[in-house]
Amino acid sequence: MPRKKYVVQLTDEERQQCRAVVRRGEAPARSIMHAQVLLKADASPEGPAWSDAAIAQACGVSDVTVGTLRKTMVTAGLAAALDHYRIVHRQYAHKLDGHGEAHLIALACSAPPEGHVRWTLRLLASQMVELGYVDHLCRTTVGQVLKKTHCSLGVPGATASRPMRTPNS
Repeated sequence: MPRKKYVVQLTDEERQQCRAVVRRGEAPARSIMHAQVLLKADASPEGPAWSDAAIAQACGVSDVTVGTLRKTMVTAGLAAALDHYRIVHRQYAHKLDGHGEAHLIALACSAPPEGHVRWTLRLLASQMVELGYVDHLCRTTVGQVLKKTHCSLGVPGATASRPMRTPNS
């Protein structure tokens, strides 16, 4: 039997917390299932120390889920292991800062290039790269930036703010 890299050893307090989560049944279903898995995986002298396959069979989850939960418990603690949400809020680097967004909006509100009736998201993205504001820009990013404004996509004579539609118009 291979030796486990992450061995769960619950303290008396942690074991009581897990039992309380399971007993009350008021937590999200995933948290209750996580508590059940941890109780079965407990390798301390008071715990049953079930194998991953036996835990997966009993709790109706995969072996990978059991292994991931073991790792979370050992590395991040009980609160993280019982947490309903797996992913901590991710931080993404923004391709455009305020200066770049301003240039994109100004470009979108200007007249489209020769041979085009209006600006498209792809055309705006390629123009921003061509003008040297960014090294690469996705059309999705362009759409997200423009969604925040009321700028019409390069229709001649359009202003930055559009009149609101009424139900009869």
